[in-house]
Amino acid sequence: MTRKTDMTVVVTGASGRTGSRVASAARAAGLTVRPASRAQGFDWTDRSTWAQTLRDADAAYLVHPGDVGSPAATLAVGLLAHEAVSLGVRRLVLLSARGEEHARPTEEALRESGADWTVVRAAWFMQNFSEGPLVDGLRGGELVFPGGEVREPFVDVRDVADVVVGTLPAGDRYAGQSVTVSGPRLLSFGEAVAEIAKAAGRELAYRPVSAREYGARLAGFGVPPEEVELLVDVFDTLLDGRNAYLSDGVRQVLGREPRDFAEFAAEAAAAGTWRG
Repeated sequence: MTRKTDMTVVVTGASGRTGSRVASAARAAGLTVRPASRAQGFDWTDRSTWAQTLRDADAAYLVHPGDVGSPAATLAVGLLAHEAVSLGVRRLVLLSARGEEHARPTEEALRESGADWTVVRAAWFMQNFSEGPLVDGLRGGELVFPGGEVREPFVDVRDVADVVVGTLPAGDRYAGQSVTVSGPRLLSFGEAVAEIAKAAGRELAYRPVSAREYGARLAGFGVPPEEVELLVDVFDTLLDGRNAYLSDGVRQVLGREPRDFAEFAAEAAAAGTWRG
């Protein structure tokens, strides 16, 4: 197996939660990063912007801005993958969701493109508690979420990014494979909130609701009806206990243990993430 380190990697969502970390990890590994976001003229919904971003690159990290299980993601990932291959960019890594059946058509669209593909299936991100729509609830003292008492092996996005970058220069070692990543232990959402409260030094509550009730809250925040329906279905299935186990993808690719939730919570609390 020959490792290739003089690579130019297109990173979609380069300013987003995972893409920014993939870009940072890729630069740290000595790879050349070509950011692909609207700020750089790339748009997932405008195919005319794709070729200029992909041309002369060696690899690409694909993360769709919508849920990976949406029909829009399936269509766009398939089309982009085919265009990448036609331009000579055969090494493609897709971020997918562990246990999400809705994501399988998107993964299949990647496989059918003829690319040297890798799918990284990630557990629920630790950073969902520190970035995005859940943060406001925690800052207000209560997280309302349809997680019930199910246990999840929350994974640090930095580990996801390191795994993505670790698969890129490894020749064909991870081509045609799915790598599944999780954190090192299982926590319920209530237990996760308790660890955040301890790290932040304040009282926080967790209130579980049904997926349908949570969908109604999303609709009240202006989320489009079709997206609400998809998310309700995803939460109803993804949070049914099917993910209550550990995966060894971090150790498999990186040769080390994944970061622990307590480490994430301490760092985010020190940064003032959950101050009321």
